[in-house]
Amino acid sequence: MAVRFAPSPTGALHPGSARTVIFNHLFARQQGGRFILRIEDTDRKRYAEASLASILDGIRWLGLAWDEGPEVGGPHFPYFQSERLSHYHQAVERLLAAGDAYRCFCTAERLEALREEQRLAGRPTMYDRHCLLLDPGEAERRFAAGEPAVVRMRVPEGETVVADLIRGDRTIANATVDDQVILKSDGFPTYHLAATVDDHLMGITHVIRAEEWLPSTPKHLMLYRMLGWEPPVYAHVPLVLGPDKAKLSKRHGAASLLEYRDQGYLPEAMVNFLAFLGWSPGTEQDLFDVDELIQAFRLDKVQSSPAVFDVAKLDNLNGQWIRRLPPEEFARRVKPFVPWLSDELLLHAAPLIQERITRLTEAPQYLDFLVLRPAELPAELAPKKRTPDETIRVLQEARAYFEGAELGPAMEAGLRQVAEGLGWKAGEIFMTLRVALTGRTVTPPLLESARLLGRAECLVRLDHAIGQLIGRPAAL
Repeated sequence: MAVRFAPSPTGALHPGSARTVIFNHLFARQQGGRFILRIEDTDRKRYAEASLASILDGIRWLGLAWDEGPEVGGPHFPYFQSERLSHYHQAVERLLAAGDAYRCFCTAERLEALREEQRLAGRPTMYDRHCLLLDPGEAERRFAAGEPAVVRMRVPEGETVVADLIRGDRTIANATVDDQVILKSDGFPTYHLAATVDDHLMGITHVIRAEEWLPSTPKHLMLYRMLGWEPPVYAHVPLVLGPDKAKLSKRHGAASLLEYRDQGYLPEAMVNFLAFLGWSPGTEQDLFDVDELIQAFRLDKVQSSPAVFDVAKLDNLNGQWIRRLPPEEFARRVKPFVPWLSDELLLHAAPLIQERITRLTEAPQYLDFLVLRPAELPAELAPKKRTPDETIRVLQEARAYFEGAELGPAMEAGLRQVAEGLGWKAGEIFMTLRVALTGRTVTPPLLESARLLGRAECLVRLDHAIGQLIGRPAAL
């Protein structure tokens, strides 16, 4: 068996499209089949090289691989539709010869006038088959003479049954289907012809694609029948909506998959999350790696109703996946977000925040104190109900303790004694020290942070805090 993902490089890879990639990949691996990546680049006006790069990078970031396609090759090369024009032209000639297609010379102006007339009359906007009445010989002479023309499929009478693995059977009256353009005047095919021809030639057995392509399926089935080919099995996956039940868009968050990467999400979490949009394993288990998803996934269990992209659920999964990483791997993943930390310091600091963050982008706010001395300390330096003089005394006593103690968690007992001796609560002294050493009220564990800073740096920062309370901050 074989499946394909066939994006058009006219925009970045959308999370909904990424979900389609995942479903195709899981099904192919589960069935021992091939996953083909094909680039549908026949819309030359909207083609963008950057979009193609975004699509390929997005799939790679998810950790998924295609068996055939760009950069990989395969027996059905080439994998860019703009390089496969001869296949489409051959199919068009067969359709023309059989009377299943015809050349149309109608101008854009005539077609717009026709649509406007139909709109005003409250009728569906469909082609009126004006050029179907032309003698085929005359049409070929006009085309050979250089007159611009498109080729339209001739929709037959009767009905078309669309069998869908997710949605069941639907019967479509052919009279409601337009005589679709299948070859444009520039010689490039439309999606309908190109997808049908390529799916056949590449041996695609299952077409897993978004629900928005469902109205096109009758046209494709007609083309298969006209060309005498066996159609694939279709499965149209549900739309992905935002929390407001509108189609997922930039206003709901990131517009492209790679923006989620840049926002600090792990690919493991994204695959896990997207796979659950419209499908469920039917267990209480939340975390599934790709191998587990391959074992559990069932295409016929994908739901037909829309799925909601819930960022809170994604954050929850991402946090769980962050905590699942080995410390060394977590340090490697978080490095691009804190490039100013040395590898050695990060390796020691990373475990202190691994249990605390939901996204990798949160790392800087927890770790920037390691390289940035806080110039102006917040008011929390002096606890409520404590005077500046009382706070200075506590900081001086703590500084004396820092001069000789072994930095780290073992300091806790000694600092509690300092607090008790001065009539302070332990929580008060630890918050004052946290603010003095880091400039923040929320940080990794305080005494582990002090050890990372080192004795000399801690003393410099304590002197600065004392100076700020006195009114003469020590130089940093």
